[in-house]
Amino acid sequence: MAEWTFLTNHAQVLLCIVRNGDNRLTAREIAEIVGITERAVQRILDDLENAGYISRFRDGRKNRYEIHPELPMRHPAQRGLAIKDLLELLSLPGWE
Repeated sequence: MAEWTFLTNHAQVLLCIVRNGDNRLTAREIAEIVGITERAVQRILDDLENAGYISRFRDGRKNRYEIHPELPMRHPAQRGLAIKDLLELLSLPGWE
């Protein structure tokens, strides 16, 4: 039986950033938490940044991330919903 999940790796990376209180992580740390390769994390972070969902700032050896929760979700089925709605739905503290 093939394994599948409810959330994409893009969502998992975004949620990983949110769950980290100070939003400071390396790509390697995100990869370990999410369970994907560091290279896949880099591609996802590039996607999220290029689409405006996050901003990255160098902070020592780590990156600090700023999430832009007002931006809309991308899938047509979530038309009218913003990233903040996903974060609220999952009851994630600290995203505000």
